[in-house]
Amino acid sequence: MRQRVGKCAVALGVATLAALNSSSGVLGQEADSLIVREVSFVTDDGITVYGDLCLGDESKATPIILLFHQGGGNARAEYGPLVPRLIEQGFNALAIDQRRGGEQPGGINRTVAALEGAEHSYCDAYADLEAALRYVMTEGYSGVRIAWGSSYSATLAIRLAAEHPGEVHGVLAFSPACGAEMQECRRDADSAVLSVPLLILQSASEMQEEEVQRQLAMFQEQGHATYIADPSVHGSSMLNAERVGASVERNWEVVLAFLRAIVNR
Repeated sequence: MRQRVGKCAVALGVATLAALNSSSGVLGQEADSLIVREVSFVTDDGITVYGDLCLGDESKATPIILLFHQGGGNARAEYGPLVPRLIEQGFNALAIDQRRGGEQPGGINRTVAALEGAEHSYCDAYADLEAALRYVMTEGYSGVRIAWGSSYSATLAIRLAAEHPGEVHGVLAFSPACGAEMQECRRDADSAVLSVPLLILQSASEMQEEEVQRQLAMFQEQGHATYIADPSVHGSSMLNAERVGASVERNWEVVLAFLRAIVNR
């Protein structure tokens, strides 16, 4: 796999939009009405995970998306440009910094920084996803809950939904990682037993890889929705026109249609 797969809530207060922008780059003009709260919570194995709770409204019945970044990255860099559109479409979001990440393509990973050099595998980060789900449930977010993963976290998001039926209502998996470093936690059985809608999104360039082809064929045989984006880049960044270098409207149309279908089930 290439390097790019690079106990309850303790609120840290309300982060200003300017502070969020300083680490993530551009949130967009639509972000003016966003309520952004920086939060933290502790995983079952004692790691403090930091993230941003992004709300378009205060209703806990609003659908909420759990946003997990790709390897080497962090929540604000990957999702800062995407959150405003999700809020505009009637979703709230929790974007976290997993323990496996870094400063790509900018900003800092707060969870990694607090660990002061302690190393963790991609698979170890599954506990962070479980803690994020527990956080929104404990905080009373009763609306539809959707897991959204990018690269290595896409694979973990599928597992999260498989192991927490009734708690996760849908999954979007952008470029799910399938390399050697994921072998301990990548289980084909997770998607085989999944009882909620799953959308796999892959970039056209990645489809040249034999293992990616095999994996996509497996998802299709299991009856899951798939989409090949072209032009595109790896992971959730396929929704970021600046990173793709071309229009990403078709990609957004597919994503938003899938999200609406989950909410309207």
